[in-house]
Amino acid sequence: MHCPFCRNPDTKVIDSRSTDDGAAIRRRRSCPECGKRFTTQENVLLMVAKRSGVTEPFSRDKIVAGVRRACQGRPVGEDALAKLGQRVEEALRATGAAEIPSHEVGLAILGPLGELDEVAYLRFASVYRGFESLEDFAREIEALRRAGSAEEPAPPPH
Repeated sequence: MHCPFCRNPDTKVIDSRSTDDGAAIRRRRSCPECGKRFTTQENVLLMVAKRSGVTEPFSRDKIVAGVRRACQGRPVGEDALAKLGQRVEEALRATGAAEIPSHEVGLAILGPLGELDEVAYLRFASVYRGFESLEDFAREIEALRRAGSAEEPAPPPH
């Protein structure tokens, strides 16, 4: 690492700390040549492999923007969207893979979005899964109903 002040190619790490839940490392450095101190941050890049074969860095902002479109007109606030984006990123990072196929990013969005808003979930799923007929929507709605009834407690016996 070059010193930003005197361009000396040899700097010394004084302190290292993990930040952003382990997704980045903050290092405090010192230059033995000029004596100045500075901070660097190293980020672990998560790459997304698109269908076209192109890879690009993961962007939580892109996730939030896509989900925001699905939530348009729904009672979903910016805080909820930010939390969803964070959950998706954490789930993808937890896989331990450096490169994630784009379809896995979509799958990682569906679960938290279904919990957040069922209508937005259907909108997102219809585009993501390429619904082409009313039957596709009906199957997805039935799956949502089954999942919802499985989570509800059984009524008390009479």
